[in-house]
Amino acid sequence: MNWDIIEGNWNQAKGKVKEQWGKLTDDDLAKISGKRDQLAGKLQERYGIAKDDVEKQLEDFERGYRQ
Repeated sequence: MNWDIIEGNWNQAKGKVKEQWGKLTDDDLAKISGKRDQLAGKLQERYGIAKDDVEKQLEDFERGYRQ
């Protein structure tokens, strides 16, 4: 799957993002607005994890994402 699909369906996808990463606030999700790099940065900030780990989590999320 391509991240563009998630970004294009952000209103639907952000619920699944919130399930996966519960520390993200509604404000965070609104500011991220589907942008993968912004989501990665916010995950690093909220969870204190390395960029490589964030990338792996995002890849897993992307593979498992179903509309």
